[in-house]
Amino acid sequence: MPARLFMSSGDMLADRRFDFARDLQVQGDLVAAEDLLVQVASLAPGFATAWFALGEVREQLGDRDGAVIAFRNAQMTDPDDRNGAALRLMRLDAADLAAMPPGYVRALFDQYAPNFEAAVLDDLGYRGPALLRQAILAVRAAADRPAWFDHGLDLGCGTGLAALALAPYVGEMIGFDLSPRMVERARATKRYAQVEEAEVVDALRDRPTASADLILAADVVGYLCDVNPLLIEAARVLAPDGLLALTAETHDSDGVVLGAGLRYAHGARYLQSAMAAAGLVVKHLEQASARSEAGVPVPGLVIVAAQP
Repeated sequence: MPARLFMSSGDMLADRRFDFARDLQVQGDLVAAEDLLVQVASLAPGFATAWFALGEVREQLGDRDGAVIAFRNAQMTDPDDRNGAALRLMRLDAADLAAMPPGYVRALFDQYAPNFEAAVLDDLGYRGPALLRQAILAVRAAADRPAWFDHGLDLGCGTGLAALALAPYVGEMIGFDLSPRMVERARATKRYAQVEEAEVVDALRDRPTASADLILAADVVGYLCDVNPLLIEAARVLAPDGLLALTAETHDSDGVVLGAGLRYAHGARYLQSAMAAAGLVVKHLEQASARSEAGVPVPGLVIVAAQP
């Protein structure tokens, strides 16, 4: 998450020193950048982004304890935690693994919205929707069932890439996203009957029981520490013979970890157990990477589940 969010402290001198410090950080002069950021924090102690940038610099310098202090100040001075200081504290083992701050997720995707598709398709080689389509068609073919769904829900719909990939197979698709700017862009595509601004679990809680034939969650689970509420609600909302299809980042062990990319990675056994606890039956599970980072595929899973 870039630190250059919410750029004005309300103090012109603090803002100028902050900009200079960020330039020094980019140039690699971390000691000078730290010194300036300490001055900025003294001039404007409520400037959350300055505290966050100071935490980044101290982490780069190997000063874990100093970084923890800075990230905690960033968290305290911005109750919405739009820079994601809580996640940095988790990565530093200074806080227990917990849910991602909604304000961080909203700010992250609001920031990415104008160039989202170029960023994920060109820079990350994102292929989540194509993997989901392939898995869904395979499950339907194995069951000798038609690949057609009257009512679909697209959780964390973004700009509508999943809706585009599944368009030939879904009668009506409704999208949900936490980011207002993503919602605007999804609506503009005309790929959805309706697009609502909502957190994904809340979105499902508002849906009637047995009302959806297909629920998509492409690149959503990586932003959820605890997947159980999502799966429980998805199981309730799925109609008989309906499918839940998701992609997830994974790791070699069990349980949940917060990766270097500040997304949660879930073990395969953990997700299978959570599916079973929610009353879902896994119909398809494969190791497949939905994105790359620095040219390296990120380990991932594609899962399709159904009602028993």
